[in-house]
Amino acid sequence: MATMKIPYGISDFPLISMENYYYVDKTRFIEEVERAPHFLFLIRPKRFGKSLWLAVLESYYDMAMRDSFDELFGKYYIGQHPTEERNSYLILKFNFAMVNPDPEALSASFEEHAANCFDDFNAKYGHLPGEGYLEGYARRPNAESRLEYVGVCCKRAGLPIYLIIDEYDNFTNVALSRHGHGRYRALTHGAGFFRFFFNKIKGVATGAGASVKRMFITGVSPVTLDDVTSGFNIASMVTTEPRFNEVLGFTEDEVREMLEYYKGEGCWSGGTEETLDVMREWYDNYCFSKSCCGVRMYNPDMVLYFVNSLVSNGVVPDAMVDVNVRTDYGKLRHLIILDKRLNGNFSRIREIAEQGEVALDIVPSFSAEELVKPDNFTSLLFYFGILTIDRVDEGETVLRVPNLTIRQILFSYIEQGYREADVFDVKAARLRELMKGMAYRGEWRAVFEYFAEELREQTSVRDYLEGEKAVQTLHLVYMNLTSYFVIWPEREMNKGYADLWMSPNLLRHPEMRCSYLVEFKYLKHDASDGEVAAKLEGAREQLRQYAGEGKAEASAGGTTVRYIAVVYRAWELAALEEVGR
Repeated sequence: MATMKIPYGISDFPLISMENYYYVDKTRFIEEVERAPHFLFLIRPKRFGKSLWLAVLESYYDMAMRDSFDELFGKYYIGQHPTEERNSYLILKFNFAMVNPDPEALSASFEEHAANCFDDFNAKYGHLPGEGYLEGYARRPNAESRLEYVGVCCKRAGLPIYLIIDEYDNFTNVALSRHGHGRYRALTHGAGFFRFFFNKIKGVATGAGASVKRMFITGVSPVTLDDVTSGFNIASMVTTEPRFNEVLGFTEDEVREMLEYYKGEGCWSGGTEETLDVMREWYDNYCFSKSCCGVRMYNPDMVLYFVNSLVSNGVVPDAMVDVNVRTDYGKLRHLIILDKRLNGNFSRIREIAEQGEVALDIVPSFSAEELVKPDNFTSLLFYFGILTIDRVDEGETVLRVPNLTIRQILFSYIEQGYREADVFDVKAARLRELMKGMAYRGEWRAVFEYFAEELREQTSVRDYLEGEKAVQTLHLVYMNLTSYFVIWPEREMNKGYADLWMSPNLLRHPEMRCSYLVEFKYLKHDASDGEVAAKLEGAREQLRQYAGEGKAEASAGGTTVRYIAVVYRAWELAALEEVGR
């Protein structure tokens, strides 16, 4: 049999199943769906497999696909353990990512999309509700009246509907980000058509003999659902339920099995465990339930992007971060930048970047107007996948940035925030050249002196710099604009935590010669030279302690590790020194 193709970017389950694509079998979760309440709402980050999961549900429950059941599902778990509800519903499906979010076109685009969805529904099932159904449908003028009509007719005929909504909050999120609270509120409050549409959904899903028997809705945040909640309060949020932690995303065993399959097919010849080490750092560590901290998930889109390059070219991708992921997450920067001004959310993101983690009871729902509250905004970062559950510590849920991909995206928010608000900017070409010299020729001093020079010249950023963490994070953010190092803050080294471990990015630059372990110290502007000397000595001692373990050398891939002490007095570079082992 031919080698299975990689379904990167594909969410068409029948195509995947019947056209020899590799599928990570998640069909066992259909049993969990049927054990759960009938109306489910699941939040997962962008590019996490939501659309494919809904396509699985559609294929499994659609009565029009009954004859294809064995062909579609026979080789998967649910095909060998079918439930009584298989192929027993009429499927009514919407995908609101297809609605044009432009305010001037939104209403018409929503109506057009809904009309197309109803036309598809009628093409498959229009003969079932009885004589005159299609003629009566044709007289309904808009989406909500058509939904009510379809629901009433199917109720009379005893036809159960499974309602599926993909990307329920897509166009409302865009409206909020691009056009502000006014436009967004017009959709989700009062007589807004979107709010009224959800009223109609509730109407056809409740009451004796209601036609909508099951419902599955996906999105990336609970904000829109909260804002339409008085019209729609029937869905059960299963986002953080332990039984659905693994419904989307890949476990490490699933990723290992995929790598071994393609290795066995002769598509690549590297070491599986070594490759997993790389993938784990860049794509792993998502957890959506505090009861499941021992089970981590890989982002499936990122994994398929990586494996596609591995199989197509025999090597890992040059860029570890998929450009499509960068684009999607880049759209979220409106959360911290408004009218070229940094808001309170920016301070929260910077604080998270500096501290590395935050303790928080995740807020299950909140309105758009309540996003200004720090706990709500931080919870939104969890729903977006920018933070994930790391552990429960003394009863508190601790969130962290999951992996290097998201950390780079988080740092890009800070860089973009500073730049768009005219707070701080660097000359990218100049910094890249200096970092190249640091990586290949050991010319590290010029890099730190460049940052010091820019801090002297660009005075606006000084209001944001107070404390060692702030200075450290500034360097970390801008060094990450280049590809020479994979930079780890607070890396554990010999019973301590080094401020920056600048690991060589040998995947991109296999001939680079140097790596760096950097310790920052910070003093206020009125500190004496004696205090500077004391701080410098403290940095020396810590660097010698880290060097004594040899952990950095073991992780340096054959490069020479340089140990650098940096002392700032306010925004002045007061001491800069390489420390011998």
